[in-house]
Order: sequence, then C-alpha cells, then structure tokens
Amino acid sequence: MDLPQKIRSLPTSAGVYLYKNAEGEVIYVGKAKNLRSRVGSYFHEGRWEDAKTGTLVREAVDVDYIVVANNKEALALENHLIKQKKPRFNILLRDDKTYPYVKLTLGERFPRVYVTRRLRKDGSAYYGPFFPANLAYRIVDLIHRHFLVPSCKVDLTRYHPRPCLQYYIKRCLGPCVELLTTPETYSEAVRDVKLFLEGRQPDLIRSLRERMAEAAAAQEFERAARNRDLISTVEQLQEKQRIASAEGDDADVFGYHFENQMLAVNLFHMRGGKVLDRREFFWEELPEFSALSDVSMETGDPRREGEQSSPPTPAEVSVGSSAENTSLKNTEEEQAELSESALWTGELTRPQASRQVDRPQVDGADTDRAYSDLFHPGEFFSALLKQLYLGQPYVPRNIYVPADFEDRAELEEALSDQLASEGGRATRVYITVPQRGDKRELISLAGANAKQSYDQRFRVLKPNARAIQEAFQDALGLPELPMRIECFDISHIQGAETVASMVVWEDGTMKKSDYRKFIIKTVEGVDDFASMREVVTRRYRRICEEKKAMPSLVLIDGGLGHLHAAAQALDALQIINQPLASIAKREEIIYVYGQESEPVVLDHHNPVLHLVQLIRDEAHRFAVTFHRKRRQIRDRATELREIPGVGQSTTRRLLEHFGSLQAVKQADVSALSAVVTRSQAQAILNHFHSVESR
Repeated sequence: MDLPQKIRSLPTSAGVYLYKNAEGEVIYVGKAKNLRSRVGSYFHEGRWEDAKTGTLVREAVDVDYIVVANNKEALALENHLIKQKKPRFNILLRDDKTYPYVKLTLGERFPRVYVTRRLRKDGSAYYGPFFPANLAYRIVDLIHRHFLVPSCKVDLTRYHPRPCLQYYIKRCLGPCVELLTTPETYSEAVRDVKLFLEGRQPDLIRSLRERMAEAAAAQEFERAARNRDLISTVEQLQEKQRIASAEGDDADVFGYHFENQMLAVNLFHMRGGKVLDRREFFWEELPEFSALSDVSMETGDPRREGEQSSPPTPAEVSVGSSAENTSLKNTEEEQAELSESALWTGELTRPQASRQVDRPQVDGADTDRAYSDLFHPGEFFSALLKQLYLGQPYVPRNIYVPADFEDRAELEEALSDQLASEGGRATRVYITVPQRGDKRELISLAGANAKQSYDQRFRVLKPNARAIQEAFQDALGLPELPMRIECFDISHIQGAETVASMVVWEDGTMKKSDYRKFIIKTVEGVDDFASMREVVTRRYRRICEEKKAMPSLVLIDGGLGHLHAAAQALDALQIINQPLASIAKREEIIYVYGQESEPVVLDHHNPVLHLVQLIRDEAHRFAVTFHRKRRQIRDRATELREIPGVGQSTTRRLLEHFGSLQAVKQADVSALSAVVTRSQAQAILNHFHSVESR
C-alpha cells in the first residue's frame, strides 16, 4: 500500500502520527483530533509551498499512527515520542538541563541528602525544583548545620576508624564511626529533615517542642537548647514563606530572539511575585524557520484569560527594544541575583514602543511563500511548553508566552489534570499572552534579555570571570565557587617512561609556578588507573603533611576508570567530600564523583566546557612535553650507558650540561672533566674514538 492509500485508510479518531523516511527513521511526530484529516492536509498543494512541510512531504515514504482516547492523551504521547525518537522536523528541547531537587536517600541504612537534577525511581524522596539553582545547595547546607544529616560519599554500609571533618565542625552525626550516634538518633534526625522538606513545619515544630520538654525534664540541657535553636530556625523560615506566598502567584515568563536561523529563548521564573531566576535555551540552524527579518520578543494577537486568538500575521510581529538597559528592582535579601547580561539594577523601566516589521518587497505569488517561511512563534512555543512541563512534578499556576497556539486550551487542561493526579494543589494552570500592563512588560523584559543571550552566545561576547565561575559551580554542583582547580593527566607510550602532570588554574588564569611533574615509580607496564592512583596519592599526601588547603576541584583527564582511581587514592588518605570530576575525551562528557549516573553534558558553545577543555588540554600538553623529554634522554643515553663506569645519573648530568649526544662526542677531556671525574672523561673519550676507528 502506497502512502496516499494508507492516508485514506487512517481512522478519523484522535491519535498520534509518525512520518518515516526511506531508511525507516521517524522524521516527524504530530498529534491530531482527526488523524485522517490532519495527515491528509500535508499533501494539499498549497502547503507544499511551506519550506518545512514541502521538505517533510518529499522525504516521507510511510506513516504510522497510534489511536488514543482523547486529545489530552495525544498531547502526552506526542511529547513522549518526540523525546524518545528525536525526529529532526520537530522542535527539540536541546538543552535538557533541569533545575535541581533535594534528594533524601530513604533506601540507605543511614539516609543522606544530595542535590540532584535527575529524578529516579530508586526509593529516594525528591523535593523541588528550586529556583534559583543555588537555593537547593543552601537548603542542603542548612540541613547539615541544623539537622546534622550529611551529603558525604563515604561508604556507610560499614564503620570507619575515624570520622571526617564534618563531624568535628558539628555538621554531621557521624554514622560512619561506631558509637558516635545511634540508629534511633539518626532516624529521628531523618524524620525531622523529611518534615522540613515536605513543608510540614507545624508538625516539625510540635515534635521539636515535645523533645525539648523531655530533654529539659531529664536535665539534658544541651539537647534541649539544640531543639530550641532548631525551633527558632524553622519558625523564621516559615514566616518568610508566609510573607512570600502573600505577595503574588507563581509564574513562568517567556521571551525570544530569532535571527539568521538561530534562536535564543529566555525563561523567567517568578515565585511569590518575584523574579527568582532566569533560564536560557538556544537552537542553531533551524532550516524550517527561514527568517526574513530579525525578530525579538514577538507576540501574537492579544488574548485575555479564557479567550481564543489566532496566530500572528507577519505584519503584526513586533521587534522588542533591546537598546535600553531594562532592569528590575532587586535587593540581596529578597531576590537572587540574575545573570549580569540581564542588567539587573535600578527600577523596572517601560520598554519603548514596539515597531512593526516592514513588509519585504516581494512581488506576486512570492509574497505568500516568503511569509510562510517566517518564524512561527505559536508552533514553536506549543512544542516547547509540552517538552518543558508535561510529565514534570511542578508546573506554575501561570505561564506567559509571547504567542498563542492552536492547542493552548488542551495543554492548559492537561497540565491542570497532571497536577491533580500527582497530588498537587487543586488549581488550574493558565497559559496566557498578555496584551498590556505589567505582564506585557515582563514579556518585553524577557525578549530584551533573550536578545542579550543571543549576542552572548552567537556573537561570542566573552563573559566575565565571575559569571564563568558561577556557571561552573552550578553546572558541576560544587559547594563553593571554584577558586583553584588542579588537573592531572598520564602520558606514556605502551607503558614506557610513564609520567604524570598536574596543572593549576587559579582565580581565572593558569598558575604555572604551581605546575608539577611526576615520574611514575610503582607501576610497571600499561596501567593508567594505577598510575593515577599513585600520582593523586603522592600529591595529596604531601598536601596533608604540609597542612595546606585542598583545591576547589580535582579534575582528572579521563573517563570513569580514571575518576574512580583518583577517588580510591583520596579515600585511602581519608580525604572525603573533596569535589572530584573527570572529563572524557571525544565525548567531552564531565563525570562528577558521586553522581556518575548523571554526567554533565554541556553544549559546545558553553564557556564552562571551554574552561574545562582549556585546563584539560594544558595538563595534556604539559604531560606530553615531559614524557617526550624523558624519552629523548632515554634514547640519547643508550650509547653512553654502554660505557663502563657511566651510570644513569652521570648520563643525565652529561646530557643536561652539553645538550646533546653529539656535543658529548665532540668534547675533549678537559670539557668532560667539568662534569665527570678524570677517569670517566678518559673512558668516554676512548669509547667514542674506538667507535669512529671501526
């Protein structure tokens, strides 16, 4: 059955359709209330003039379909298949980064708390997401200080001889050492953490008051004081949350800038009436969106809540103002600082009046074809919102977008049902296109910042050092800003002359005075992992003996095997909670120790990846240079070592003094005697003379 016949045989019910090419690859996934009508519409002669549809129809040789009960099910299935198949004609969420959650590992003997960006069905409890990203780290730090539940990576299935520093500074109960705590005490702390993260502060305060009274009655005044301080902390946090919730609803605000077939989108997260964080997305080389003009902060026909509107016509697409310094009122106590490119200082300024895009001078039938190639914001945001929110545990009450789209009402209903089915608050999700007022200004602000993001990304504007450090900390989940990074690499040829290098990045520059070279002494043959264990052990044993500070990050050039070898070396030295990561060659994937199942995959434009690559490449260069020098000395020393009385140290002194074997051959006895003894000099001279006379 050919494709037209198959289309005529499609059912008229709701479902999802999948176009395939000659190789059987899925190239497009779509949904429809009426499968036969929607799929057949692609082959109407008028739609072939659209660049995207025309290319799709020319490549499609087959179509599959899945029938569902209603359009809401089609929405969910379409989103799942797009993420699974990644068809090239669909709009794909290329940046799959999510905001962090706090993970409580309830399945462990002694549960711990971690910050994670990936939800798994592993028996753990997840809380979040948190905006801005560093809020999750601040909450985990608060749990360390007040509830004494750790985030360490120590093996807690067995006891260790002594606890780590976290126990001594009173940020951990010490479950790693026998008799420092009891399972009952630790379980009580975990229950408190669970109540705190679930937002059940009244229950937590009630429990703490009871325990405080019991401790006071038993004259355990230190334990009573600790519970009293914890009650005070929880009450203060509860009061701040009550004030924030009274100031406004949660909302996500979108804006974008499209130019030269490249797209930048900004997403503002508003929580409690305040903009808490900004998220950026980028798309490159979008052939299906051939722009005739540069577009920023576009909106379609205005729509109030509950109203339908049609997609924007090209003449109605406006260009947002990006020349002015748009900003928001921001204080350190009330709002987290956003990216410097957003210009967050002073008060919110009203954007300049929007300008209409001039209609290009195209004659006759070419006019409609030209406008069919213009970027379609409605189609784009329909796909983006589905991939961002469907299947996620948290969706804000309001979502403000710059353009309306066909299935907006169905997506609103699906997201509302999703919250109700997951036990969330019983409220409706609204997706709106603001027409005027403060909400419209927020859309304008997001569009202006999308223009800034576009320039930063595609016009290669260099971010400042502070911004890179903050992005580095966020990407790798470091507990503090990276001030010093030490990177290790191994170099050898088939196990011969194995050496290692350590390079140092500190405060934005490579610190060459702290570079170190290592000759591997205990490893024979090809064993990179054992070599890495040796060099990391030697380096940080000396650091411990000299009582110097550990670096912000230990970076390993290699994959998971190299990472675990370095971790074993640190564990043997009883150095725990040391940030440790590796970068794998070719794939350029960063593995962070303790969360290897969630590797950090950064875009090739990301300045954080550029910094990691720079440090890694410098370590590789330094190791290879040292290895090459050692190999040259070995090769040149072969003939000298054949001379009786000339050993390894004598050979090294001769080559370092004269610079080459040829210079040693040309030296007389007096010149040689400046480096070696008179008898050795005569023996060297006699050896080379005898070789020449043969």
